[in-house]
Amino acid sequence: MRRADYGLLTAVGILLVFGLVMLASASGPSAFQQFNDSYHFVKRQLVLGIIPGLVIFFLVTKIPLERWRQAAPFFLPAAIILLLLGFIPGLAANYGKGSWIQLVGLSFQPSEVAKLLLAVYFAWWLKRRSDGLIRGFWTGFVPFVITIGVMLGIMMLQSDLGTTMVIFAMLFAMYVVAGPPITHISALVVAGLAALIFFIKTVPYRAERLKIFLWPELDPQGVGYHINQAFLAIGSGGWFGLGLGKSRQKFLYLPEVSADSIFAVISEELGFLVAAALVAAFVYFCWRGFRIAERAGDDFTRYLAVGITVWIGFQAFLNISAMIGLLPLTGVPLPFISHGGSAMVSNLAAVGVLVAISRGEAAGVRRRPSQV
Repeated sequence: MRRADYGLLTAVGILLVFGLVMLASASGPSAFQQFNDSYHFVKRQLVLGIIPGLVIFFLVTKIPLERWRQAAPFFLPAAIILLLLGFIPGLAANYGKGSWIQLVGLSFQPSEVAKLLLAVYFAWWLKRRSDGLIRGFWTGFVPFVITIGVMLGIMMLQSDLGTTMVIFAMLFAMYVVAGPPITHISALVVAGLAALIFFIKTVPYRAERLKIFLWPELDPQGVGYHINQAFLAIGSGGWFGLGLGKSRQKFLYLPEVSADSIFAVISEELGFLVAAALVAAFVYFCWRGFRIAERAGDDFTRYLAVGITVWIGFQAFLNISAMIGLLPLTGVPLPFISHGGSAMVSNLAAVGVLVAISRGEAAGVRRRPSQV
């Protein structure tokens, strides 16, 4: 048994501590206005996100990976059931069309758990086709497209384009690593882009977001308000920032400062250099994750490590790119930084799986020699 990847653990630990500090700074004014408590979001992050997330993280690291493999066939129906819960009257919360549910007074986002369930299921599914079936059109490409099409269709019914893109990127990366023909990969890319265009054109507010992304100056007080305030915050930070706690945009100018806009507040208060260091921390996380995948004991754990790494890395890329104007706003949170209990718990559980893979705990599997 190898040691856990301490580089990965260090990166996650730094992101958690830094995220808590910045959440306390960014969310203070909005928390005070809404709840008369400047630390409301910080307390919730600790009680509903970080503490239970760390408990689950440690539990997950103790589970032999063979148990995940044995349970994997049940994870696809479990993910579908979870996603459908948001359409049941009495469970659906007022955060969107089925993307949130509410139980015993607490809101919960099923898609965050579904990400991990789908990563495990498709790692198992791809492993079963690693003897060449994945290269077949009817044995690999068609069943893969049908399965992810059902999952992503449910996600789009929830009007959650950002999470849909994250799940697609995760599953696409796992599929590519499994080694299908380049024609199948190309067809999947074309189908994904066609679906993205369709979902944007058929929902007016998504088309408006795309237009504002291309021309942010068109409606600075309307649809373009969010991105223009983000630009103002980031631009005000300069190289070294205004100072921790000294953001002006967080005083009810910039929307969602505790969630998907927190990177803009980080840039405003701490400047370009710290913001770049944060990006570097996510890049380092991805590097460690891919090294774990390369050294994994078998194909199942290799696909799973790739999926988890792409999930967290691509979500960070989506969030940061939207804040700096490289992509339209998607509403996805910044992993380990943004406020959100279900996202934090799921992310830490996924990191626990990565740590278990890095320790080589796949029972009964012969390890491949490391190429690093």
